[in-house]
Amino acid sequence: MKQENYNVIGVMSGTSLDGIDLVNIRFTYEKNWTFEVINAETYGYSADWKRTLKNAIHIDKEALNDLDERYTIFLAEIIDKFIQKNNIKEIDFVASHGHTIFHKPEIGETYQIGNMPFIAEKLSNKVICDFRVQDVQLGGQGAPLVPIGDKLLFSDYDYCLNLGGFANVSVMDDGVYRAFDICAVNNVLNHYVHQLGFDYDDGGKIASSGTLNSELLEELNNLPFYKKTFPKSLGIEWVESDVLPIIDGYKIAPEDILRTYVEHSAYQTAAVLKKSSSVLVTGGGAYNTFFIDKLKAYSGADIFLPENEIIEFKEAIIFGLLGVLKDRGEVNCLKAITGASKDHSSGKIYNP
Repeated sequence: MKQENYNVIGVMSGTSLDGIDLVNIRFTYEKNWTFEVINAETYGYSADWKRTLKNAIHIDKEALNDLDERYTIFLAEIIDKFIQKNNIKEIDFVASHGHTIFHKPEIGETYQIGNMPFIAEKLSNKVICDFRVQDVQLGGQGAPLVPIGDKLLFSDYDYCLNLGGFANVSVMDDGVYRAFDICAVNNVLNHYVHQLGFDYDDGGKIASSGTLNSELLEELNNLPFYKKTFPKSLGIEWVESDVLPIIDGYKIAPEDILRTYVEHSAYQTAAVLKKSSSVLVTGGGAYNTFFIDKLKAYSGADIFLPENEIIEFKEAIIFGLLGVLKDRGEVNCLKAITGASKDHSSGKIYNP
């Protein structure tokens, strides 16, 4: 008989480099999955780690392997600190996403650091991690992986929209559960707000003070990715090769870039939402009031912002659930979403 209760730690680091999200969750299965968040915390990256992770896409294989080792040690230290601080006595396992360095499913490659086997020894706990690789090996996008959690934990909403480094969405579409990346959001906004000396645009105030550039908006809206059918996903490589060069070609003030990019990303996000539908919004972008106002205006959807715990930690919660499903030998990756050759149970299990 399978377990009905799990006490796990979910760990997530996103491409926007906001920090490492850790959450201690209790999952219970009684006909449906439910969860309770016991502790949650975000550990911010130092300036040195931010710089290292941002530039990691450009380093060679040997340097990347060295970085993977250092980051795995660092991640284990952060997880252990979380465990000790919150006096967490017993857990079934740690479920960790790691940090994505590159994601190129079109050539069969994806790489998340922090998933080396010795992390289990460092923590003296079972660790379930490296969730994307198997899906890519099966011909899938390896992303998005969160939709299985949206389906099992947040099915009361028509759409589950996450606004992180990228915007991605989950939806039941004509009886088939679909999910895909929509566009870059915080990866681009944070890149330009850094030029003004800030880590992020609080509430979108800086963007709202800028002037819309119609030519730039039109060129961004014509990016070929938006015409692709799903399954489809995005990586930081796309931002660097396709988005930033277009924006930088306009030589306009950062405030105007932010204003125009909010318009663009809100428009693209709204385009996938049906009018009057219910939309659960999570991720750091949920706090960007200017973006949310634009999204409401463009979509005509009913936008729901949950408690901060869900806004900030939903992805870490869901990676905890992915770990539970992997531990049970159950499907945690859907071919209808990623384009893999079959539904499967993804992730690697390391024991101390």
